Amino acid sequence: MTHSVPKRQSIRRVVVASLVGNALEWYDFFLYGTAAALVFNKLFFPSFNPLAGTIAAFGTYALGFAARPLGGVIFGHFGDRIGRRAMLVTTLTLMGITTGLVGVLPTYDQIGVWAPILLTVLRILQGIAVGGEWGGGVLLISENADPRRRGMQSAIGQSGVSIGFVLSAAVFALLSGTLSPDAFQSWGWRVPFLLGVVLLVVGLIIRLTVLETHAFTKLREHRATERFPVLAAVRQHPRAVLVAFGARMAENGGSYIFLVFVLTYAKEIGIAPWVTLVGVVIAEVFEAASIPLWGALSDRWGRRPVYLGGAVGMVAWAVPFFLMLHTKETVLVWIALIVALAGCHAAMIGPQASFFSELFGSGVRYSGVALGHELASVLAGGLSPLIATLLFAWSGSWWPIAGYIALLSLATIVALIYAPETAARDLDTVGKSPTKPVPTVGVEPSR
Repeated sequence: MTHSVPKRQSIRRVVVASLVGNALEWYDFFLYGTAAALVFNKLFFPSFNPLAGTIAAFGTYALGFAARPLGGVIFGHFGDRIGRRAMLVTTLTLMGITTGLVGVLPTYDQIGVWAPILLTVLRILQGIAVGGEWGGGVLLISENADPRRRGMQSAIGQSGVSIGFVLSAAVFALLSGTLSPDAFQSWGWRVPFLLGVVLLVVGLIIRLTVLETHAFTKLREHRATERFPVLAAVRQHPRAVLVAFGARMAENGGSYIFLVFVLTYAKEIGIAPWVTLVGVVIAEVFEAASIPLWGALSDRWGRRPVYLGGAVGMVAWAVPFFLMLHTKETVLVWIALIVALAGCHAAMIGPQASFFSELFGSGVRYSGVALGHELASVLAGGLSPLIATLLFAWSGSWWPIAGYIALLSLATIVALIYAPETAARDLDTVGKSPTKPVPTVGVEPSR
């Protein structure tokens, strides 16, 4: 079957819509992590000592990740039956509304125990929204892309994750740096959350300009949708679900240690909060630029080698990362973050969108991608800041945290050993599996 390559203008529109939507969705989701590290421990859990309050705040942070598989199942089901586009509009709307509500939520001093309860409920709703967002955002590009350039084109959408973090951290850095500590803790922290409502409108306008993906349109024309896509994904592609799950452990768990836990850790060892926040912003700017480059390399060398290089790199960088933090030299702290994120992490997240999409057949692709991706987010990204904080509270040192990063990376390496090479598979095929890859320079066809 000949792949129908979209026109260049169509691909540009789809890439922009996915990039902007992803950036805004993840801006909202990352805000909570930054606030949990900096202010939520005092505003919503004031009866604890500072470190215990941080652990409690990261506990509610983890609940957002625990809800992500539920979002993946719900939106994956309807995304495989109704369409990708409709689900992406729904997830963006849900995320924008819940983020705005966090911005007006009363604190513990105002309504007592209801404050952390309501905060937890809103965080769970955020988790459901983002759990359905990632799979749909990935497919919006990958199912429209030229198979020979799918890695690079899909990776541009992935850059939206980094841009979302840059926006959230930059807004927090700006406000915490310009307002007095009392003003920031009183009302300044609310501004980034309220800004999410404005960005929601922008994101919806852009996202509504795109059409349904080629692969799902063909699936619907053939009336080949599955009645229960999630169950079908597990039945038809059990290995693919496990590969996606394992491949996420280092990428997701490591990234949230470098992005979220580091804010608390750096403050504990005497690094000024602005140094870490600015460093994270700089590193994520570098990562946003490097992700498409890693995706392009996966088009040439294959998904597995590039992804594996990132996992091995994360093991190698775990110890130098903490040693450089402990110098407390601003430039070295920033370099440690840049290598961790723009190097190790980007090498995994760059090919991830195309890699995961190519693992599943079109009838269950949304469900399969979302299930493998979001199940891992519970054990990896959701728990990693909490586990890292507990390890630090127990040991008072960084070495158990470095060991934890290495353990996550080992899980990913094992998953990749058992993964097939998928580069350039034809995703338009209506059936249980994508067809063999279109021949492309430097990539061996899958066996």
